[in-house]
Amino acid sequence: MEETEKKERKKPFRLKRKLMGVLALVVLLAVAFGAGAVLSRRSAEPVITSDLIGQQLEAVSELATVEYHYTNMGKFENQVDFYGWKVPLTKKSFIISYDGTIKAGVDLGEVQVEVSGKTITVTLPEAQVLSHEMDEDSIQVFDETQNVFNPLQISDYTGFTADQKKEVEQRALDKGLLQEAREKAGDAVEQLLELLPGMEEYTLQVK
Repeated sequence: MEETEKKERKKPFRLKRKLMGVLALVVLLAVAFGAGAVLSRRSAEPVITSDLIGQQLEAVSELATVEYHYTNMGKFENQVDFYGWKVPLTKKSFIISYDGTIKAGVDLGEVQVEVSGKTITVTLPEAQVLSHEMDEDSIQVFDETQNVFNPLQISDYTGFTADQKKEVEQRALDKGLLQEAREKAGDAVEQLLELLPGMEEYTLQVK
């Protein structure tokens, strides 16, 4: 009788022990599942490397960031000079006007990228003039003065125009064209790289 009572008393204990074992197994499986989900999520996160960023920027290649449109007018004068003496009746002149566009920016093929932990540092090269084009359809010539002894030639127009373009370009540089181009290039690079998957996990510095 006593043995039967002992067996009856042990049944709840065994049942409780089985329930605790099942509960522990459920908790273990839940922990394992959670850990697996975290690891899989981490492994799925894209890894940002300097090579990856370099490839993205090189794909853009030359980044023109500023366009400077202008209209220029200049006067050409020439007179035959004989050992410092201006020969009379040999003066020729004309006035020319034309429109042009200067593009300035940076060459992204020369960008330096460094990834340190969760910080990405992008160093841009100095900005430069990428192109300077004159709109040939906009060319107008005024007040041409022809001279039999010193006639106007094509080289007078082309040479004068080339000199004028250099002067206009220098004025644009003096007004801070390259500085503005570099600042805008930095903004453009930031916007481009922020589109990369996983970039929100990093701190981006463009300088």
